[in-house]
Amino acid sequence: MRLLIFAAFFALSFVVSAAAQTGGVTDPKTSATLPDKASLELANKVYSAHGGDKFRAMKTLVVRGSVDVNSPSLINQAIAGGFSMAFAGDKYRVELSTPVQSFKQAFDGQQTYTSAQIGFALPPLNRLGMPLLQRLGSDGYVVSKLPAGAKNKTGFRITAPDGFYTDFYIDDKTNQVKGFESQYDFNGHVFTTAVEIDKCRVVDGVVVPEKYSQRFDLGQLGVIYANFKSKDIMVNTELADDVFTSVK
Repeated sequence: MRLLIFAAFFALSFVVSAAAQTGGVTDPKTSATLPDKASLELANKVYSAHGGDKFRAMKTLVVRGSVDVNSPSLINQAIAGGFSMAFAGDKYRVELSTPVQSFKQAFDGQQTYTSAQIGFALPPLNRLGMPLLQRLGSDGYVVSKLPAGAKNKTGFRITAPDGFYTDFYIDDKTNQVKGFESQYDFNGHVFTTAVEIDKCRVVDGVVVPEKYSQRFDLGQLGVIYANFKSKDIMVNTELADDVFTSVK
């Protein structure tokens, strides 16, 4: 059960976080990525389609909604719950509530506060998913072709300076991200996650994923699925500092 709570927490921070702490483990197989001109041109179109400079300049993001989590190998029915999160620069706060367990975690830019130990290390939240697209053009962030196994998909890969990467898949009509996937290494075990975005919402000129599903392949630990639906999405809302300094 705790594994399901971890997966849901990881998913909601992976998809729409504005920024978070750096550092962590990397997958060495992704560290030798070379830039690609055509992929960079596509990435710039996608960046513009998600709000361009308004997307990059987003200072805070607050999202609240519902989530269903299930794993055929762990439990035979979905667990329904709610989530809320707030991001401001390097600071974040995420809460997940279900009938069986609740979880809170906050980071004030230096220290992490957690309501319960989940037994996993999260990858840095600004090194995977949509936050990588937000860093497009920053030093050390390399855009390259998708791997050979994705020949029939339109997209590109962005690799962070420390080797974390995300493969983005693009809707040809809108130039918006319709899905993405990544891997990260934890204690010698490679975990894979993939996201499919069903619906986005434009808030203050920024295109934010609103409804999406995520799959986690945790190897021998099983596969976990999470479906998210955001109700409230607020961009550049003023947030008090004490939001990020406690999980009470």
